[in-house]
Amino acid sequence: MSLPDGRGGSWTLLTGHGHVLVEIARNPKARIRDIAAAAGITERTAQAIVADLEQAGYITRTRTGRRTRYSVDPDSSFRHPAQEGLQVGPFLALLATARDNTSQKGGGPGSAQPPSHAS
Repeated sequence: MSLPDGRGGSWTLLTGHGHVLVEIARNPKARIRDIAAAAGITERTAQAIVADLEQAGYITRTRTGRRTRYSVDPDSSFRHPAQEGLQVGPFLALLATARDNTSQKGGGPGSAQPPSHAS
């Protein structure tokens, strides 16, 4: 997915693998077509990425009838040496929660609204 940002670039911070993993963390019952749409990739690419993530131990797939349910292993470590020893769980929790908060509050990407904390 390449979106011009008006600042001389068309790259995104997360890779396709990152987008797919975040979407699965948000919605473990998502279909491949839903994951692909959310990540801005083709269904075929989404299938390949899901297979990569499963092979690497980041996710597991469970079939229930005709549906597939995914579960993320939050204790999995990042693969890049710069994040050696860090687990993906807190990162995924932050991104999955961020979208839920902005969609509930009417904010969008780049919204400056901080999340509300119940006391």
